[in-house]
Amino acid sequence: MRITSIESYQLEAPLQRPFGWSQGWAEKRTTALVKISTDAGIVGWGEGCSSPAATIIHDLFAPWLIGSDPRNRLAIWQKMYHDLYNANLAGGYGGNAISAIDIALWDIAGKVAGQPICDLLGGRIRDKVAVYATGLYYTEGEFPDRLLDEARRYVDLGFKGMKTKVAGLKVADDIRRVAAIRKAIGPDIYLAVDANQGYNATTAILIGQRLAEYDILWFEEPVGAKDLAGYAQVQRALPMAIAGGECLRTRYEFKDFFAQGIMDIAQPDVINVGGITELRNVAMTANTFGVQVNPHVWGSPIMIAATLHVAATIPASPLARTPEPFQQEPVMEFDRTPSLIRETLSPQPFDQVDGFVAVPMGLGLGVDVDEAVVEKLCVGRRVSH
Repeated sequence: MRITSIESYQLEAPLQRPFGWSQGWAEKRTTALVKISTDAGIVGWGEGCSSPAATIIHDLFAPWLIGSDPRNRLAIWQKMYHDLYNANLAGGYGGNAISAIDIALWDIAGKVAGQPICDLLGGRIRDKVAVYATGLYYTEGEFPDRLLDEARRYVDLGFKGMKTKVAGLKVADDIRRVAAIRKAIGPDIYLAVDANQGYNATTAILIGQRLAEYDILWFEEPVGAKDLAGYAQVQRALPMAIAGGECLRTRYEFKDFFAQGIMDIAQPDVINVGGITELRNVAMTANTFGVQVNPHVWGSPIMIAATLHVAATIPASPLARTPEPFQQEPVMEFDRTPSLIRETLSPQPFDQVDGFVAVPMGLGLGVDVDEAVVEKLCVGRRVSH
């Protein structure tokens, strides 16, 4: 079997109600897909190639990927990484490019083998993965009514946990938002906060100490994504778990966080970290260090499926007779902000039941991609033969 073509698609979908966080304001949802075709008629889909990453895929990887055996996933991953290694380009968009190709290759491998990807990874530890609701962003005129109605809706839908944003307002205003959410959802729902790297260590400690009374499960990206000293300072000062890692690429960027014991919860992102291959590597390394793995997810059904397959195989950390989500079992982010890409790309969009999402059991990713939707939402396309 040989690769015959690689296609990349940049997708966009407008938002009826823009929303914000500490680093920006979104008026549209975006992602990028890769489609790998083979001479056997088997096609694999991946996600992760932003426009600059697509340049890497088509100009650097495609000349030797075309004609390669797509089943040789580890060798291809290593070759892609090697192509970027000497110039130190495996981070950033390089990580996106590797991720997109790797996910598509795993999709092909599962279809060839007649198995879901989780079975190729060694089999499932769990058939469903616990999820928490991501939403509660900043929107115009949202506080208090619309924000609190949203939080209560997640409880009514069966979520056992949710996450909101901080660092987009003054400290006192964000504290009022979090306090109101906690009162609205009650004491039994897990609540996390995410600063998206919006603070220095001093301010992160200040707000973290004041938020502690609202029983915050974790404080996500309190400081810069690669600020090891800042993470260490914040972690030593606060009682809640410190989480991060969605922006990191490969196990090598996670290494020092684990070795220094300054990240309680790792949140690798399958379309950033290096695909299914590297998400699994990071997850098992984290498990070795006793670090919880709660994957970051923000994309299409392709990304959701890829993450579910890996999350199905991650051991509890630590082992327990009856491991619980949010304590020992991995918990996956489940984006609830509006997205035509997430909602329409597949005829069978993912949904949760009582705070869990079932692992897809179809071949490969187990996701059907509606190519008419891809074409409708596409704002940029490249093809390599």
